[in-house]
Amino acid sequence: MTDSISTPPGERPTAILFVCLGNICRSPLAEGIFRAVAAEHGLAQTLHLDSAGVGAWHIGAPPDPRAIATAHRFGLDITGQRARRVSPEDLLRFDLVFGMDRSNVAALKKLAPAKASARIHLFLDYALGRPDDVPDPYYGADDGFAAVYRTLHEASEALAARLSERAGSARSKGQASSMI
Repeated sequence: MTDSISTPPGERPTAILFVCLGNICRSPLAEGIFRAVAAEHGLAQTLHLDSAGVGAWHIGAPPDPRAIATAHRFGLDITGQRARRVSPEDLLRFDLVFGMDRSNVAALKKLAPAKASARIHLFLDYALGRPDDVPDPYYGADDGFAAVYRTLHEASEALAARLSERAGSARSKGQASSMI
């Protein structure tokens, strides 16, 4: 679900895109979790968040029922999200593009126009400094979704802290901070 959030006059929101394989498990959870964490950190007004998949299998579909149930268990509603495929234009529009695993990052870099490749990161590496993949829970049992939720929440907290720190630093210098 694309979210255009109001931003202070003269500032452009930082646009963040979460990407997994089909946009029905990890990336919708990441978007939903980060949306909630960003709100808790007072960042919601400065962000534009979305998610997408590198594949086209599920375009228009809601998140996997297990992802929805897991999010609901933790107090989040991701039912309004619909799967979509990432486009080359996304890789220019978004300031930060987070692949959930190395194969997502490789696919994104292959799709990206040359000047967009620096915006693409492995999510856990960027947020936590751990070059780890977020495991894909799709073919596993329901408990895999809870484990992925916890991993994504930890990374979202770290990302929010990083964005808060940079936003505070830019404000103290009198600069806008739309590129992180």
